[in-house]
Amino acid sequence: MPYYSSMIPLVASVWVLIASVLITWVLSLITREYSWVDRIWSILPVLYVWIFAGATGFTDLRLMLMASVVTLWGARLTFNFARKGGYGRGGQDYRWGILKKRMPGPAFQVFDLLFIAGFQNLVLWLIAMPAYFAYQHRATPFGLLDVVLLVLFVAALVGETIADGQQWRFHLRKHSGAATDGQPFLTRGLFRLSRHPNYFFELTQWYLFFGVGAVAAGTVLQFSALGPLLLTVVFIGSTVFTESISRGKYPDYEEYRRTTSALVPWFPRRTSADVVKAEPTN
Repeated sequence: MPYYSSMIPLVASVWVLIASVLITWVLSLITREYSWVDRIWSILPVLYVWIFAGATGFTDLRLMLMASVVTLWGARLTFNFARKGGYGRGGQDYRWGILKKRMPGPAFQVFDLLFIAGFQNLVLWLIAMPAYFAYQHRATPFGLLDVVLLVLFVAALVGETIADGQQWRFHLRKHSGAATDGQPFLTRGLFRLSRHPNYFFELTQWYLFFGVGAVAAGTVLQFSALGPLLLTVVFIGSTVFTESISRGKYPDYEEYRRTTSALVPWFPRRTSADVVKAEPTN
């Protein structure tokens, strides 16, 4: 295939990226809501991957499976975001309002353009770009390693679905006044092993997706590696900011933070009270 013809789907994806940055930024100026990227977060990666799958006439097995698992990811995230009211009026992420109050007006407007609209849309494009490398190297045979990576992607998707379900049911009980064992934040289920298990599974999916593109290309030295890496940076920043809010609201959160892994699920660390209880009495 001629070089320029092979670049057509990549160029198309870049035009979608540029349009998404401009549209979300302009909408934030018009509506003074800053969650427009959140509202298309579950849609854009799906669109990007299908652009490359479509460029093969929907005939490449690897790309079709990549597009299928990302579509499942998008469907799950869309459902979870919708049931929280994210697509409705006033569905803005509460953290943007808090951050806006903490920053001077002009600084926040720059932040809106460069980070909220610009950087986040760039990350969404980058995490989908393993599909570009799968497209460029579609002569590489589909093999066992592809299967393992895609199956693990689906397994991580199931894990994130479970984590989101546990969080959703907890907040339903909390806001309805039902019993939550006196806890204002979730510390059971997967949240006993990680403070942010949904973030862990989300990141795992995109590192695995990058792996599929690397298998096709025969190397991990590709610009799409920036996708999961930058997404990790976004999640770290989000975690630090969110937990600073939680620590200010809930006195017990610091103990939960001290004893529970931030991201990777692991057994909780023992507290000093646990040690005292475990000591034999004379």
